[in-house]
Amino acid sequence: MSLSEDLRNELASIAPERECDRLAELSGLFHAAGSYHLRGRGEVSAHLDVASPAVARRGFSLLRAFGVESEIRSYRQRAFGRPTRYQLHVRGDERGLATLRRSGVLGARLAPLERPPKRLVARACCRAAYLRGALLGAGSLSGPRAPHLELRSGSAEGAAFLASVAEAQGATLRVRDRGRHAIAYAKGSDGIGGVLAAAGASDAVLRFEERAVVGSTRANANRLANADHGNLVRTSRAAHVQLQAVKRLEAEGRLEKLPQRLREAAELRRRHPAGSLRELAAKTDRPITKAAMQRRLAKLVELAQL
Repeated sequence: MSLSEDLRNELASIAPERECDRLAELSGLFHAAGSYHLRGRGEVSAHLDVASPAVARRGFSLLRAFGVESEIRSYRQRAFGRPTRYQLHVRGDERGLATLRRSGVLGARLAPLERPPKRLVARACCRAAYLRGALLGAGSLSGPRAPHLELRSGSAEGAAFLASVAEAQGATLRVRDRGRHAIAYAKGSDGIGGVLAAAGASDAVLRFEERAVVGSTRANANRLANADHGNLVRTSRAAHVQLQAVKRLEAEGRLEKLPQRLREAAELRRRHPAGSLRELAAKTDRPITKAAMQRRLAKLVELAQL
């Protein structure tokens, strides 16, 4: 299951106890995933288009709490993989329209609002509920590599409002206008954790941080393994060149004429063809440094090439 799906399932399980919280969450949900249609004779209908059945059920429950009737339908997208989407259709009767106006979704003339009135998110509990609704409706979370949290909005004004709500809760969201839509987003484990905590998704914060730690540990292990492999390959190639140099010097009768320290290095390389410089340096009659052994073997290679 993806991080986004985990997040939606957790948020959908948080039941708001106060009516103001239910209104705020409903507002966030409709501002993120709602659309509205004029049906003639002044009639208006609305529906939510969401990614999971848990979110559709949550919207249904919120509307029912205000006595509003709705119907859940599903369809398959034409996109790659043909994922199933869920629509929550709301009748444009008097009670339904009144609820959408109370939640700051529709204005007095039944026109969609880019953002709800500030009174709707005046309390901390209402701000958390609004963020939950927005995350349920159009939030996505990815990680642990390049962690990214994104809340989609139909306009830059709506995304800026989300950022202001998050800021009031002590979290940070940046805004980007992409033309046809806008996003409020956060990057990095700390920034994303702050937004999720502000929305009340404490379990998602823990799971996200756990995946981030596991991912970082795995990446470090792979990096160290690759580095060790690279060092081993370089050491093996250098040792092969040194052995070839020793054999050539010996075949030409020049090895026995070299200083004792070079003959000793040559003999150690021949006896320990896979040994590291540090291991060879420790086996000399008078132990020397790794750098000193490197210089002696390099001198052998240089002489062999003359």
